Amino acid sequence: SEEGKGTKFTISFTFRLPDRLSKAETLSQRGITWQNFSGRSVLLVEDNELNQEIASTILREAGFIVDVAADGAAALEKVKASSLKTYDVILMDIQMPVMDGYEATRQIRALDHPVLSKIPIIAVTANTFDEDKKRALDAGMSGYLGKPIELEKLMSTLRDIFH
Repeated sequence: SEEGKGTKFTISFTFRLPDRLSKAETLSQRGITWQNFSGRSVLLVEDNELNQEIASTILREAGFIVDVAADGAAALEKVKASSLKTYDVILMDIQMPVMDGYEATRQIRALDHPVLSKIPIIAVTANTFDEDKKRALDAGMSGYLGKPIELEKLMSTLRDIFH
C-alpha cells in the first residue's frame, strides 16, 4: 500500500451452483409470478462470472436464449454483428472494465441501424442513488434495476418491455 493511493484487495470465492434452478422452488416459494419468455433473446452484459452464471440460469429458466458479454465493448461488438432479431433486450451492468455500461449504451443508441439502436437496454447496477438512475436514463437506457436483483422486479420490468 502506498500513502494517498489506497489498497486494493482481491478476494476469490468458489461456490457450487445447482445444475438447474427449479422454477417451482425458487420463484413460487417466494411468491414471484413466473413469466414465460420462450424464444426471446437477451444479451447479458456482466463482468462478474458468478453474477453471469446466476443471471443466465434465471433467464434460461424464464425461457430466454442468453448470450453473455463481459464488458461494454464486447457488448457493442455483439450488437453491431447481430442480425436484426438477435437481441430482444439487453441487461447492462454499469461498472465494467474496458467500456462501462453508460458508454456502451450511448454507442448502441448512436448506431445508424434503426432496429439495433432501439433495442431495450436495462441497467443492472449496485449504483442505486437517484443521480445514478438519472445518468442511466440520460445515457439512453430503457429501465433500471438495482443489485442485488429482486426477481419480481426483474420479471415485472421484462414483462413491461415486451407488452
